Formats: sequence, structure tokens, C-alpha cells
Amino acid sequence: MDRATFLRRYSNLAVTTHVLSQGRGAFTVRRDVTDHDSMIPGEHDDRTAPSFRNRKGRGSHKGRFDRSRKDRHRGGHPGGFGGGPGPRSRLDDIDGDVAMSDGSQDNSGQSRFTPYGRPNRKGDGRFDRDRRTGKGRGGFRGERGAGGGSGLGGRTHTGWYKVTIPHGRKYDKKWLLPALQNICSVTYTPVQYHVDHSRAHFYVDDSIAANALQKCSHKITDTDGYKVEVHVNGSNPPPFLLSDLKPEQLEHLKQCMAKRFDGSQQALDLNNIRTDPDLVSHNVEVILNRKNSMEAVVKIIEENIPELGSLNLSNNRIHKLDDFTALVSKVPNLKTLNLSHNELKSDRELDKVKGWKLVELWLNRNPLCEHFKDQASYISAVRQRFPRLLKLDGNDLPPPIGFDVETPTTIPQCKGSCFGSDEIKGLILRFLQQYYSIYDSSDRQPLLDAYHDGASFSLTTPFSTQNPSRSSLGEYHKDSRNLKRMKDTTIRFRLLKHTRLNVVAFLNELPKTQHDIASFTVDVNTYTNTLLSFTVSGVFKEVVVDGKSRESTMAFSRVFITVPAGNSGLCVVNDHLFIRMATTEEIRKAFVAPAPTPSSSPVPTLTAPQQEMLTAFSQTSGMNLEWSQKCLQDNEWDFNKAAQIFTQLRSEGRIPDVAFIK
Repeated sequence: MDRATFLRRYSNLAVTTHVLSQGRGAFTVRRDVTDHDSMIPGEHDDRTAPSFRNRKGRGSHKGRFDRSRKDRHRGGHPGGFGGGPGPRSRLDDIDGDVAMSDGSQDNSGQSRFTPYGRPNRKGDGRFDRDRRTGKGRGGFRGERGAGGGSGLGGRTHTGWYKVTIPHGRKYDKKWLLPALQNICSVTYTPVQYHVDHSRAHFYVDDSIAANALQKCSHKITDTDGYKVEVHVNGSNPPPFLLSDLKPEQLEHLKQCMAKRFDGSQQALDLNNIRTDPDLVSHNVEVILNRKNSMEAVVKIIEENIPELGSLNLSNNRIHKLDDFTALVSKVPNLKTLNLSHNELKSDRELDKVKGWKLVELWLNRNPLCEHFKDQASYISAVRQRFPRLLKLDGNDLPPPIGFDVETPTTIPQCKGSCFGSDEIKGLILRFLQQYYSIYDSSDRQPLLDAYHDGASFSLTTPFSTQNPSRSSLGEYHKDSRNLKRMKDTTIRFRLLKHTRLNVVAFLNELPKTQHDIASFTVDVNTYTNTLLSFTVSGVFKEVVVDGKSRESTMAFSRVFITVPAGNSGLCVVNDHLFIRMATTEEIRKAFVAPAPTPSSSPVPTLTAPQQEMLTAFSQTSGMNLEWSQKCLQDNEWDFNKAAQIFTQLRSEGRIPDVAFIK
């Protein structure tokens, strides 16, 4: 090389080096030297940054291209509207974190992607710092919003991750945690589940589980059709792990609580316990708004003073009552609770301890007290949880209005029939036997003899908003005179049947039935020498073609108002029939005992031998003639066989009392 050529090349190299040193591209000197070696003599290169032929290794450069990439991260791309990342950045990083390389390549020529490893280079400061704190694109949230990245950006220095479910308050913990576990690809253990405002949180200490949980976002649909979001972020250890109490510290706490316990009043005073001199002198830190401290106190109460009647927790900065839920059943006799001067923000916290039958409660100087528009609404909200409360914040409350919620609401068992006297009992039972033997027959016309000339009849079914045609009571619903449903006085009058001819004609139009006489109960409402009113209730089935009964069992209640007629007879002047579907218990007990065969005549004509056998069987069994005849007929007039069946049914309690009324 001659001297002129050497000076010319040296001059070009010096110019290039000077220009690059002014524009953050000094690391390209060696590449420019190589390029200059291949340059045509006399050609000048005035580039200020290297040109890129492909995307390999671009993350290692710090020139103008890298600076514009950062601008796009900050939403300041000059070609956009300043509202977010530019279109190129969205295409470049659609899945979140992209590992930055140092320009080195593996054997395949591809840049190495290490989402959970540390970068192999020292960056420009901002990106690395953001990556460590989880705020950049390599963090938990990613460029597209919370939970949108494909990776966690590396394990935190503590090893703990906080999982957040926005609007998690509206989900039941028993539904949310199993739903997440079912869809998560990794088995994990949620630590310290809690609700803060509208969000639900818990912790995990496994980066793999944290990454799997992040991928569960928007993959669970709640009952309202919304997708459940899941946010995961690096975190410090859960608060209750920060200061676990050691055994000797627990012993000091136990002694301190014993000093503060008044055995005569069964009262425990834990007011401002964190400043107790005994605890402070032994360096025992008990802060009741921390889970570990609260759990320790709850455990000591549970094991040593389950008969506790009064508990003072004032001035302890308590903002949650979750840990007291288990204590409600362990200390059932608590009547006085002082939660004043704490940090309870919502009256919903009281739901966690509403199992206590409190009579005194202090809540003053808590943020929740400021949420009520007046004192009345404040008292009402508290009394919804504690209906027996007599004192609130030291003030006497007016006596509660309403029923005691602890009063048993079980409906008492039916006591059976009530007749008033044996004479009336026999009169009513004979009437019912004759009436229903005709009513359940194929012809109800003989019932004309049971009604007064001016008798009236009405039918009622329960009020319902459903389509009557879909109900088993459809046949009765169209004639129902339910006064709650019928507002038109004209229709009311038309549905009330007048005179015995109209009454019996209407009864003939009703479906054929089979009543279970053994299910009847009778209650006498009024009886005088000229009037007898009674109610009969029981169950029946509808009889369709060929004497077959429908599977559905219905119940009825019928009020008869009668007057004396003939020799020891009754004549109906008013008849009201109410029909409904039978209950499960009524269906279970229905048609267990045998019923007499329906017939138009209670005692049909018998031959002389049959009449003698009937009289003898009635005297032997104690049953009346109609039930004795039924038993003999069912056993083909075999006296011994009938007696054997009677004895068996009697021992099983399957023969009703009405069979022995003579």
C-alpha cells in the first residue's frame, strides 16, 4: 500500500469514528473498520448508525433504533397519537416479554429466549430496573394490560406472588378457589385468602404456579356470564408470615391475657394490647390486625376460656373479622363485644360474627359508622345481624319489634279429629260414610237427599300465576271462586251454585273420584240444637277409564254447614270445597288402609246366610256392618279367612277408627 492510499483510508476511519462517538454508536467502530476494508478506494462513508438487515441481535444495540423502541413503550411513538404503543411494537411483542440478547447466537442461528432467567447483559438501566420491579414489559402485567403477558418475567427475590381477582368480593370463596384450581395446570396451595374492598387476594410461593394462574385469566365464566380476571404480581411475604410468635412469646401473651381476664364477670379486656408493658418489656409484638397475632389470641380464648361472656377489642386497628368466624361456635355464650376505635370499614364485617347472640355492642369510632345517613339506619343495619341487641355504643336501644328469630318455626303435628262429643262424632261419621260412598260412585244423583232446597256450593283452588292447563288442578281451576283472583262480582255470583238441583248437577260434572276415608280428619266448628258446622279434610284420587286412578294425589278441605233432618240425619245448607295438590307426607300415607267399595247403597241386599255371617263377624271383630261386609266380600264370604286378614290388618294399625263407629 502506498502512502497516499494509507492516508486516505486513515482519514475516512477518523471521520467515521468521530461521527459515531457523537451519536451513541461508538460500539460499531470495529464493524466500520471491517466495512472500510472492503470499501472502494476513494469512497466516503458518512453513516451515523448501522443498518439492520434482519431482527437478529437487535436488542443488543443502543442506537437511535433502540431509543425509538423505548419511546413506543412509553406511548410516545412519533408516528402515532401519543396514546399507547405504536403498531410495530404490537406486532413485535404480541405475547409480552421478549428476551433481549447481547448479539450472540446459538448454533442454530436463533436468538436465545430465556423468560425466567436473568438477561446476559447489562442494559441501559431503565429496562433492567423495570424488569426487576415487574413494571416493564417483562413484568407480570405486560404491555397489553393486567395478566396479558405470556410470562412472569422472572421469580421475585422473595419467592412470593400475590394473586388478585378484581371484583372478587362478589364470588363465594368456596366457588372461586375450586374453579381456579380445576382450570389451573399446576396444583397450588392458596395462602391467606382475603377480600379488600371489591378485590379478592391470596398468595402463592411457586413461580410455576404463579405463571399457570396468570394464564387462567378470562378462562372462567361466572353465573352472570362475565369472565373472571386473574392478576399475578411479585410480592413480599404474606403479613402473617412476617412475625410468627415463638413458643416463649406465646407464653408471655397467654400470661398477659390471664392478667386481663376477670373471672367473676367472664370478661376479657384486650384494649390496646400492643402497648401492654408486660409484652413490650419482653419484646413481644402483638398487633391484632395481623393474622398471626389474631390467630394466637383466638386459639388462647378457645382453649382456656370458652365460657367467655364479654370481650373488649377496642383500639387495636382491626379492619377484618375473618378470624372470629371460627370463634363464634367455640365461644357461644358471648353477650358483650367492644370493637370501638378500630378500622372496620363496612358493616358487612359484622356478618362474620352474627352467630353471637349479642346484647351489647360498641362500634363507635370505626369508619363504617360514617356510611349511614342517620342513626335509625345505623341501628337497623346492626340489628339485622344481632336482633337481641339492647345496647349499641353504650346507648340503650328501643325494644326490638318483630318475632324472635330463635323461636322454633316447626309446624306442630296434627292432633287428629275433634268432635266435641261422642253423639256428634257418631252423627258426623255416619253422614260422611253415606255421603262419600255415593260421591265416589258412578252416579252422584242420590246426593240430592243430602242437600237442602236452598243449599249453596262453592269451589276454590289455590291462587297461582302459572298456566292452569299445566296444573293437575286444571279441571277444578276453571270453576274456582277464589276471591283473590275473582274481582268481577258478576263472575263471583255465577260461580256460586244455588239450590240443591244446581249443586248436585255441578257435582256430577266434576271428575270421578276415590277418597281415602282413612285419611279423613274432622273438626267441629259450631254445634247447637239447630245447627252443626264441621270441616273434613283428606286425600283423594281421580278415577278415569275402567276404574283406574290417576297417579297424582290431591288433598281437600270441605266445610259443611248442616241442619237436623229426619231421624238422626243431617241436611247440608252450605258446602264449600277447597282442593289443592297433596304434600309428600300426605301422598306417603294415602291409601294405606283398605277402603269400602263405593256403591250407591251403603248396605246392599244380602242373602239370609250372608246376613247371619255379617252379624256374627261384626260382633266378633267389633267393626260396623259396612266394614264387616267389606271384609267378608273381599275374602269371598270365607269367615275364617276374613277373620285372619282382619287380625293381621288390626295388628298393623291399618284399619281406621271409622270402621268401629256403629
